[in-house]
Amino acid sequence: MSYLLDGCATNWISVNSANQNLFSRTKFEATGLEGLSKRDWYLVISNHRSWVDILVLQRVFNHKIPFLKFFLKKELIWVPFLGLAWWALDFPFMHRYSKALLAKHPHLKGKDLENTRKACEKFTFKPVSIMNFVEGTRLTEQKRIRQGEKFQHLLKPKAGGMAFVLGAMGQQLHKLLDVTIHYPEGTPTFWDFACGKVNKVQVQIKVLSIQDLLNSDVYGDDYFDDHTQRVKFQRWLTELWQQKDQELQALLAEKSQDV
Repeated sequence: MSYLLDGCATNWISVNSANQNLFSRTKFEATGLEGLSKRDWYLVISNHRSWVDILVLQRVFNHKIPFLKFFLKKELIWVPFLGLAWWALDFPFMHRYSKALLAKHPHLKGKDLENTRKACEKFTFKPVSIMNFVEGTRLTEQKRIRQGEKFQHLLKPKAGGMAFVLGAMGQQLHKLLDVTIHYPEGTPTFWDFACGKVNKVQVQIKVLSIQDLLNSDVYGDDYFDDHTQRVKFQRWLTELWQQKDQELQALLAEKSQDV
């Protein structure tokens, strides 16, 4: 049933793509898709500019890697229609306990990760792509300035969500896909995209080894209990985001030269 339902979702994306090709002038430029396979297990991370990002990722990776799935808060299962669809498509629902609750009930420590591991057991035998927007929210200029303007085109990445995925199913994942999404004409709304007002979307993909990451001293199983480990992993992710920021600046400079 999981294969059948994923097939329905994949075909739905294919129909959307066909409609875009027929009625829209949007041009997609994607690099780094070579060597990807629907038989591998992936963790996908990306910058986040708009709700359009999800549609872009679905289109670019459709038939290239397993259907994208998101880790969702358990409360989202009650969203009308969508909650049922996410459940049917095996989106993992996670329950994170607050520090205050853990202080009152120490026996719950580690239970959230344990429950998530159980929810992901089926992915041991079925390839999957787990998607994570590590910035945690969509970019706006106000948010970027509020964070101290460390990046020109990004928000600060948050390592916790990615670490949670690695802790729950790191040994099952093969590759990390670091995705950079760029809209040369500015960040579009969903309505802009649906109406075909977006002329070009640029997507750059880097493929990194999950096992190399797990075997390094950057990430460890004691991430949530070891402050030093958390600092190391956050520093590694921040450096990755600094490179992404430079790549986005280069894409903007390229557009300026074209003009």
